[in-house]
Amino acid sequence: MSETVYTMQDYKSGQPRWCPGCGDHAFLNSLHKAMAELGVAPHNIAVISGIGCSSRLPYYVNTYGFHTIHGRAAAIATGAKVANPDLTIWQISGDGDGLAIGGNHFIHAIRRNIDLNMIMLNNRIYGLTKGQYSPTSARGFVSKSSPYGTVEDPFRPAELTFGARGRFFARCVAVDAAATVEVLKKAAHHKGASVVEILQNCVIFNDGTHASVATKEGRAKNAIYLEHGKPMLFGENKEFGLMQEGFGLKVVKLGENGVTEKDILVHDAHCQDNTLQLKLALMEGPDFPIALGVIRDIEAPTYNDAIAEQIEEVKSKKKYHNFQELLMTNDTWEVK
Repeated sequence: MSETVYTMQDYKSGQPRWCPGCGDHAFLNSLHKAMAELGVAPHNIAVISGIGCSSRLPYYVNTYGFHTIHGRAAAIATGAKVANPDLTIWQISGDGDGLAIGGNHFIHAIRRNIDLNMIMLNNRIYGLTKGQYSPTSARGFVSKSSPYGTVEDPFRPAELTFGARGRFFARCVAVDAAATVEVLKKAAHHKGASVVEILQNCVIFNDGTHASVATKEGRAKNAIYLEHGKPMLFGENKEFGLMQEGFGLKVVKLGENGVTEKDILVHDAHCQDNTLQLKLALMEGPDFPIALGVIRDIEAPTYNDAIAEQIEEVKSKKKYHNFQELLMTNDTWEVK
């Protein structure tokens, strides 16, 4: 944390070249604001991306940046963090870049718990290559590469993250600026791999894919903002809540059938057992609200710290500490 006070302008660079109305614009603005409020100096930040519309983002931040190759953002971000642990790294991927060709790198970065801020902008389409279906497109989705509808079930980013033993998962809507800034700050403060799914609209090839939560009014009706230690209430007047029913969840209305706020589940983002957190993350409309905010946030050893500690431990037991000393550990001859 720097003592210098930064503003959003300190993190801005270039002129974004996304389509007018693209959700990437809104997310970029929130990222600039979060960076300014976090106060990490621009020269201590690296923004690393793969290929896709969202992966152009490193050009628009005044930090170190690396626009890498398709699906390899997590691999290169891993190397950067291990080589320079003091860097704050934001990894930017789309649903295609991150979950198709980059899917293996995605799950292993999470499994290893590398201290990365992994952002997935999910518009359920390949936008840069002009509208093919992606790993998060719904079954039956009609696109240029599936003219008769897909015959596949989609990945759900939360399910993959939890399956890879993820310790931090959160979700935001790109145009919901205030909530996005707060989640990005919490992701940055988390020590380890933090995954944030951004529900983002593609106005050209998949317009309205997140329509139910695209407006403030829609989020009031169709989303629930989860806060650690707070009851799980939602609705325009917080008139609905979530209760446990058997091994699942059910939506109830306060005041009906004797239900009071005391009956409503309280969100525990720090619970080691992820059973309830996963159920929350996988909720879908119209029967359930879409969960927004920090869903899971627990601490665990990080890969980069463990590697650094292991290197120091091994070095302390060796007779040599550099290449010259290594050469001198073997027999030597002097030629005259």
